[in-house]
Order: sequence, then C-alpha cells, then structure tokens
Amino acid sequence: MGDPKDFVSSEEHFPSSQLAAALIFLLMSSAPTASFGKNVILFVGDGMGLTTTSAARIHEAQRQKQDWQDNTLSFEELPNVALVRPHTVDAQIPDSAGTMSAIMTGIKTRSGVISVTPKYQRGDCKSVFEDPPETLMEFAKRKGLSTGLVTNSRITDATPAAAYAHSPDRTWENDARTPESALAKGCGDLASQLIAFSEGEGIDLVLGGGRANFLPESESDPERPEITGERLDDRDLILEWLRARSNRTYVWNLEQFNALAPSSEGQILGLFEPATMLFNEERIRGAGDEPSLTEMTTFAINFMQASSDNQPGYFLIIEGARIDHGNHFKNPFLALTETVEFSNAIRAAMELVDLEETLLLVTADHSSSLAFTGYPEADMPVLASLSYPSFTFMAGDGFQQDHMQQEQDDPLAYDPEDQVAPHAGEDVAAYAAGYQSDRIRGTLDQHRLYDIIKSALE
Repeated sequence: MGDPKDFVSSEEHFPSSQLAAALIFLLMSSAPTASFGKNVILFVGDGMGLTTTSAARIHEAQRQKQDWQDNTLSFEELPNVALVRPHTVDAQIPDSAGTMSAIMTGIKTRSGVISVTPKYQRGDCKSVFEDPPETLMEFAKRKGLSTGLVTNSRITDATPAAAYAHSPDRTWENDARTPESALAKGCGDLASQLIAFSEGEGIDLVLGGGRANFLPESESDPERPEITGERLDDRDLILEWLRARSNRTYVWNLEQFNALAPSSEGQILGLFEPATMLFNEERIRGAGDEPSLTEMTTFAINFMQASSDNQPGYFLIIEGARIDHGNHFKNPFLALTETVEFSNAIRAAMELVDLEETLLLVTADHSSSLAFTGYPEADMPVLASLSYPSFTFMAGDGFQQDHMQQEQDDPLAYDPEDQVAPHAGEDVAAYAAGYQSDRIRGTLDQHRLYDIIKSALE
C-alpha cells in the first residue's frame, strides 16, 4: 500500500470536471420539485464539515491546474441548501452512530447507539426490545421498494449499520466484540443483523468492506490469507446469506464486481476488504483489488433503476466514509481527496438519475475539527508545506502517520474510531435537488431529514 508519507501531499494532474459540473447545474436548475417522486438517493459524507468541503474545493482545482476561485464541487451546485444541527441528546459534539440513527429513524438519540431510542443507556439491550424505531431502510422494504447500501468503510460501521440494525452499542460489529451477556439476551451483533434483515426478503444491494465480521476465525480471508475471520460462533454469514434465498450473488474483488450485470435479477452482496476499504489514493496507486466509490455508485444506481422496473421505486444510501478517517488520521490530503472522490460519485449519479422522480440529498453526519487558518496567499497550494501549514486539528496531537501504518499492517486490530476522533460540533450542510428538494432550506434539526426522505418515498 506504499509509504503513508506519500499521502501527505501530491501534485498529480487530474482531468477537468468544469464542463460536467456546468451541465449538471443546468439540469438541476430546471428540474421540477413537485412531480411524482418514487426514488431517494441519500449521500452521506462522513465527517464532511464545511471546512473540509471548502478546502477540498480548492484542492481539486489546484490538482487540475485550474483557478480555484471559480471551482465548485458537484454537490455545491445543488439548488437547495440547509444547515443541519447534528447534536445527540447526550452530547454537544456527536458521533456517526447517533447522528445517522437520527436520519434513519427520525429520533434524536444517544451517541454510540444504533437506531434505538434514548430511553436506555448505551450498552443496555432493553433499548433493542423496547419498541425500536423503524428505520427508513425497513420502511422502504415494507413498501416494496428496491434498496441499496454502499460504503467504503466496513458495512457494519456505525453509519451504514444505522440503516438496517438496532443495537445499544456501535462497536458490536461481530459476536467476538459483543458481550456474552448481550448475546444471551438475543441482542445480536451488527453483521448477523444484516444477514437476518428479513423485511422484504432483505436489502437488495450491499457493497462495502468488513468481510472479517462475517467469517469464522477458522477461515482465512480470500484476499489476505494471513488474516482470518473474527467470528467465534463458527458461523459463515456469507454462506448463510447465499443459502437463505435463490438469486443471490456474492463478490469480493474487482474482477468479480466488473463481471456483474446491473440488470441482474436477485440480490448482491459485495465485501471487498477484511476491514475498511482503501483510501482512494491507495487504490489509484495500485493497492488493493476493489472498486472505487464512484464505480460502486454508478453500478448501484444502474442496478436500482433496473430493479425498480418491476418495483414502485428505490431507496439508495451511499456513504463516503473515508473523509472522516482522513481527518481522524489528521491527514488533510486524505480527507480532501476523499471529499473529491465523494463529489465525483455524486457527479456520476447526477448523470444517471431522473430528477422528476428522484430526490437527491447530500449531507454529512457530523463535522470534524479540521481548521483552515492563517493568511495563505492566493497562489499557495492549499496543503502548503509542513513548515507553513494552513491546516490544524483542534483535537489530539498533530499528524498521525503511524495510525495509517497501523491500519495497513493489521486492518482488524486498528479502528480509526478508537483514536481521539477530531469531531466538531458545528452545523453541517445538506444539499438537495429533485423531487421535494425545496424542503431542504433554512436550518433543520438533523432528525427532520427523516421526514423529508420518508415523504419522498411515500
């Protein structure tokens, strides 16, 4: 995967996206917001605060050798914008679990929990059995819609898990990480909950990382045989998922992914890494054997559109998770390049969707403590040099390249969430186009996004 120091700065040239952005803007500006809607695509930039967005906009233009003052990221062209208040009931500065749970259930809850109410403390299984709220993914499947979930983190990480699971603790990704007392009470781990998701015969398309959470410790990973599964219950959840219903396909590498037909009938599960998927900069420099976020997005939308030919519509969630991880590593280059890739994925989506019948919503679960300060001159590279940085992090120590090396050396032992997470408590933005997108305006409590999404699906 290369030396982590290679990812501090780069001046590689990338092709211009200005014409595509202009065409997207013209399309969205004329798109009606009051026609018959049946589809929702929710993009979540994990940790993508306004500072990260602003800096990524400049960085994208500078890498393309363009005037950064005229550049915009794809989602910044969306015509409807709001500020979103992301706090949880027990924290001014939240985490991904509590914030995504608010979007998925319409209920502000505690930090660290997955789609349960705040009645009980974190770790209390009663929260799972005492009327857990229905998630938007469960609602969509109950209505007979096609559904998809895409992330470049582990599919059992907090943000994607909030769509399909109910848990009093975000860290219970497999049975080895779940207390025996909780398992005895039937408080299942997140991987097993994904496999057991039974509403409407399960989620139709799942793409992400986290294979080890689905494999027993007796089984080696197919890509990295030195790594084994993490499950202690001797269950192969991937095999169980395949056997549960006909017309199911599992893929774990790029060749298999590229061989998939978007018009394929049935359901697809893709798990491309034993833990978190690679940073995009690692991938384009030859590491790994997996699709990019843009490639997964393009496939997912084509798959949803083909599936919805026989369904009343679809609900698709796409997470750009590694924006947050770049900020956790205190590595602005990674955070900014992941934001640009997230923008590329949204641009690809805009070229595929019909905004007369689709709500496209882009937001962040929370911000990060990245600070963009000083008086850098207009022609200075936004990343500058380490001797004169424009970026600082207002939490923890400075650059943490050793953390990235730890992730490369042992992806199962290292979790960015275990570090001092440089989150921040300010509002995040929501951007929208298409059906009912004019409801995204002003300042909103984060859980109100649930109502807007649900209304567009009804």
